[in-house]
Amino acid sequence: MLTKGDDYPIHQRSTPIAEVGTSRNFYDRYFFNGYTKDGDIFFGAALCVYPNLNIMDAAFTLAYKGIQHNVRASRILHQERLDTKVGPIEVKVIEPLQKLEISVNDKDANISANIIFDGYSAPLQEPQMYLHDGPRLTMDTCRMVQHGFWTGEININDETLNFSGKNSLGTRDRSWGVRPVGAYDSQPTAPMGLPQFYWLWNPTHFDDFTTQFHFVDNVEGEIINGHSIWQSKKNKEVENFKNLSKKVTYKEGSRRVDLLEITAEDSNSEVINLSVTPKKRIFMCGLGYMHQEWGHGHFKGEDEKTYDTYDLNEDPHDPPFLHIQSISDITLKRGSKSFEGIGVLEELILGPHKPSGFKDLFDR
Repeated sequence: MLTKGDDYPIHQRSTPIAEVGTSRNFYDRYFFNGYTKDGDIFFGAALCVYPNLNIMDAAFTLAYKGIQHNVRASRILHQERLDTKVGPIEVKVIEPLQKLEISVNDKDANISANIIFDGYSAPLQEPQMYLHDGPRLTMDTCRMVQHGFWTGEININDETLNFSGKNSLGTRDRSWGVRPVGAYDSQPTAPMGLPQFYWLWNPTHFDDFTTQFHFVDNVEGEIINGHSIWQSKKNKEVENFKNLSKKVTYKEGSRRVDLLEITAEDSNSEVINLSVTPKKRIFMCGLGYMHQEWGHGHFKGEDEKTYDTYDLNEDPHDPPFLHIQSISDITLKRGSKSFEGIGVLEELILGPHKPSGFKDLFDR
């Protein structure tokens, strides 16, 4: 089937763009977060195409005045990947690798938005992510990350929230490849063991530079995929750190991170110390992550949407609520200099992790 994408020089195989030469679990995703420097407003947005499931879904979430508002939408793709609108949510690329627009218009939820992400750092490609479940490849993904400002407005219950650039920070990522999406696997790899996934991601804004760290650990606590990078705001110079390690302190009786302490070295072997203290959070199930009904790639019908809210004064530890992002205070020490920044800590910790003392799927 021919689609709009076939008129662009972007083919990578001898078939139309609508056909993907890989597993049913191929996905192609936009993700954004944004927040004001005072932490009073925190929002996220996502849109994803699942070509081999013939589904596109999207979500928008806003944490404001103690309530998280969640709009989710899903539709049949009809193999047209360049029509990036799902129900009341739309993502537009204004300038590739630089500027994107998010529009939301949900009259039933009394939420609308017209906001623009403008990258002030160059998008950076992370190391390729490969994860296996025994012999089966479960993740093979490419991801790029970019820091930027937000402009525009969000309207919620007849109140207008304005974003004017430097007071409104955020990070976006674009990822694509193979990972578990859609209906659950009817036949897991034998013998079936406990699922395990340990993920920490911390993108941070400082006055003159940005940093980004992530960790994927195995059961033993070994870093099987890690990334640590520094980027200048002035000239976009990039430096990769080495010898990455971490120490995690958890809130008592939970898997929530109370303090993340990261150690690395720069190219001159000077020690870098970063401390991350999470503050205000959003639950990522508001964007469909681990949501039992509106999970990513699930078939919901021709064109469907939903709206709900979470009370952010509560902190449920049911499985869908384990995946969170938190606005965080960050201190970076490099030699004799100390820098204060603001960023996000994303955490998803499932299954055993020996250094943390976790032995089961959800124990704490």
